[in-house]
Amino acid sequence: MTKKIERSPGRPRSFDPEQVVEIAQKLFHARGYDSVSIAEITSSLGINPPSFYGVFGSKVGLYSRVLERYAETDAIPISALLCSEGSMLEALTALLEESARRYGCSQTCTGCLVIEGTRCTDKGAREAANKFHSAAEEKIHRFIGARYPQDAGRLTDFISTVMSGMSIKARQGHGVEQLLASARLAAQALSAFIKD
Repeated sequence: MTKKIERSPGRPRSFDPEQVVEIAQKLFHARGYDSVSIAEITSSLGINPPSFYGVFGSKVGLYSRVLERYAETDAIPISALLCSEGSMLEALTALLEESARRYGCSQTCTGCLVIEGTRCTDKGAREAANKFHSAAEEKIHRFIGARYPQDAGRLTDFISTVMSGMSIKARQGHGVEQLLASARLAAQALSAFIKD
């Protein structure tokens, strides 16, 4: 007769997943998705890899949670900026200027986490970032399209291109003042098309 082996109940998780997401957000934002390893995250927080994978499934799973947190806490409040009582040009100028301020305000976490994620080498992470980026572009397109439907596509592309360029320049060391100068120059270009 074989003796039955009794298993002890599973150990409770010894880390806070939200804290991991918060720390990972800072790492991904500062260095980019490709430069941050799971080994680095697990060792810096004292988490066993199996526990990490049990909660997040993969690095992309963690990154998706990071993007959700970023959208809720640190991303540019596009909807709020584009609901302003002022003119369309004023609202789009405010969007560009707020982008410049947020992209250049930190010494370590420069640029836009989402925009930078659209350029990473991992296909799953790139798709996750593109989903958030497309949603932001859609908000801008909808706002412009309500007043300038014939120009909504190209004006949205222009705004998106300027924001992407400012994100890259922030990563290369441009500060808020340089980025604001670019945002204001772009706003002057918009004024040639927008008359309201």
